Amino acid sequence: MDGSEHGRAAADWAAAEAERRGMELRLVHAWVWQPLDLPVTADTEVQQRWAETLLREARARVTARSPGVPVTARLLPADPVPALVAEATEADMLVLGSRGHGALIGYLIGSIALHVLRQARGPVVLVRSQGDPAGDRGEPLAGPGGAAAGPVPDADEVVVGVPGAEEEAGAVLEFAFEAAAARGASLRTVRAWSIPPVFAWSPASMRLADEAGGLEPLERKRLADALQPWRERHPQVQVVEHVELGSAAQVLLSACERAALLVVGRHASGPHVPQRIGHVAHAALHHAPCPVAVVPQP
Repeated sequence: MDGSEHGRAAADWAAAEAERRGMELRLVHAWVWQPLDLPVTADTEVQQRWAETLLREARARVTARSPGVPVTARLLPADPVPALVAEATEADMLVLGSRGHGALIGYLIGSIALHVLRQARGPVVLVRSQGDPAGDRGEPLAGPGGAAAGPVPDADEVVVGVPGAEEEAGAVLEFAFEAAAARGASLRTVRAWSIPPVFAWSPASMRLADEAGGLEPLERKRLADALQPWRERHPQVQVVEHVELGSAAQVLLSACERAALLVVGRHASGPHVPQRIGHVAHAALHHAPCPVAVVPQP
């Protein structure tokens, strides 16, 4: 919680999600006394009262909207990024507000949210307020190719981008299937593919493509194989398989016109791995017309 409208939207979304999944909700505000950074004079007591009021009002708001959800609130005496990263390790998911910046140049991800996304070991969901000029369920949104995607009147799907490597898909698919099951929604699984360059071909890959009947049937088979164990674990979830030739980011964004939630993966950071989000997740965070869940992949 940071006192912004997007922070309140994130708390509302988190409360609704906690209610769907039978979870507890913890509201936090990271606060450190930093007088040199303040544009006006305010002492420690004034800042602390403001932070406590922010959390108290947020708790009252979400309790009124989701009375069945157990809610706690904590004031964290630490810098926001390390505090939120630490909170994420103790939670099933971390939910943050994402500030809007208009339809033409996409959304502005705050620096705190961006740093947390790069370091968090668990799923992070970014939510925009419905008051955005081009936010969730708002005005038409310009995608990466410039085409406008209209508002989503009846969002009834969870959409997930399925990574190409099967060993990377497990965490992303687990989160997506659980989110769809909690909503009673269908799950649209999206896999983009491209024609590989000549030097990438090998006798083994050519044989696999020939046996499958071509490149696209091969990609469909790979997607079906990746989904099979999760279909067995969640037989109640209706699954739509979407395989399309094209840029992964553009294919994914074009598939989320009816999405209540978009789920994407990112490579998990390690002590010797550069912290990065990836171009697909980055495009989703800036241009998707719905909340976006970013799930670390092995």
